[in-house]
Amino acid sequence: MICYKCGCRLSEHDFCTGCGADVSLYKRILVMSNRFYNDGLEKATVRDLSGAIVSLRQSLKFNKNNIDARNLLGLVYFEMGEVVSALGEWVISKNLRPKKNIADDYIDMIQTNQARLDTINQTIKKYNQALLYCYQDSQDLAVIQLKKVLSYNPKYVRAHQLLALLYIVAEEWEKAHRELEKCCKIDTNNTTTLRYMKEVEHMMMPEEAVKNTSKKKMPRENVVRYQSGNETIIQPVNMKETKGVSTLLNLGIGVLIGVAIACFLILPGQIRNAKANINKELRAVSENSDAKTATIDELEQKVQKLTDENAELSDELSSYQGTDGTLKATDGLMMAVDAYLKNPDDIQTIAVYLEALDEEENGEEGSQEKTKSFTALYDDFIELLGEKLVNYYYNAGYASYRADDYEAAIPNLARAYQYDNTNGDALYHLANSYRRSGDDDKAKELYAEVIDNFPNTEIANRSETYLAEINNAD
Repeated sequence: MICYKCGCRLSEHDFCTGCGADVSLYKRILVMSNRFYNDGLEKATVRDLSGAIVSLRQSLKFNKNNIDARNLLGLVYFEMGEVVSALGEWVISKNLRPKKNIADDYIDMIQTNQARLDTINQTIKKYNQALLYCYQDSQDLAVIQLKKVLSYNPKYVRAHQLLALLYIVAEEWEKAHRELEKCCKIDTNNTTTLRYMKEVEHMMMPEEAVKNTSKKKMPRENVVRYQSGNETIIQPVNMKETKGVSTLLNLGIGVLIGVAIACFLILPGQIRNAKANINKELRAVSENSDAKTATIDELEQKVQKLTDENAELSDELSSYQGTDGTLKATDGLMMAVDAYLKNPDDIQTIAVYLEALDEEENGEEGSQEKTKSFTALYDDFIELLGEKLVNYYYNAGYASYRADDYEAAIPNLARAYQYDNTNGDALYHLANSYRRSGDDDKAKELYAEVIDNFPNTEIANRSETYLAEINNAD
């Protein structure tokens, strides 16, 4: 025993020889704690586990650091099937004395064995489920759960007591008596067990029959009397049951009872689980089917779109193909571009290719629309060579005009004005070429265009004069 202040070992005196503190009351407290510990140890030795728990708790109230009392309390709890309470006491003991504490062995015994730890968890879950069934008035399911609990932990006193209570409620006195006897073997002086046992024995052996028997001192009968519901059943003790047909009959009855239990208790649950699994699989299949259907629809739309685009491209391609299957318009433009790349100054060759392209456009094949890429390339190429082409055609047309070769001058001057509609001289000389070649209608049209597009210019004045001459001649 050590001093609570300085830690010095105490002597027989009522004061500490180290610090002088008064330890008389402290000694009395420790003595009471040890006395309750010894009482709890004696009760645990004779399997009075409930009484041992009361004494050991009282010991810990006086001295919470009594490691022996706390470890013994954990063992008593463990013996009664209260594994969680036992672990709680051993963990507290280990924290109070980390070294040289047997509680370490107890904790390792449980925690290092994974199978035992899983069994303990299953026991607690099933016991709680049985309590829930009791609250829901599902006594048959609660009995099944408690039997599973006791198969995992046969020393679980509270499970035995609850099972016995359910048998009492169902007036199955023999089964209740067997469960209470198991409780008494584990804990001989449990108050709850003794109270249930008294009630069961009272129902199995009515009090009046006991009093009459004691008063008359009748010879002991070889019968057992007990009450089942409102009926008193008398059963011979030493009566030997006939074997053979009765045994087979009992076996048949047991099989029928087992089948009935399976049909009414187990089978509905299995059917519900099977239906739930089938519904789950059906939902999964339906979701997969919907996803595949959506994918198929999307692919069909893509296929239809590509088919339409292919048809449009085929039509567009056929519009540019000649009778020999070549793309004449594109080839003409490509040859013109190729000639330019080889010799940018060879305007005559480039003009020839472009003239061939114009002839195709004016024919039947030219009535079809061109692609955007073709039109863009053609516009860019004409913009690049426009000035050179205008000069080439204007010079060639004007030279033919001066030489009175109006048949050659007309197409050249027309192309010069086509490539540059601001070239009034080309339009004026073109009108003159038509007038001198005898095509007065075309000449009047072009003179009017000169007057409208180039007003207040010399060529406009001359055009007005020639236009008046043609009109007067008409």
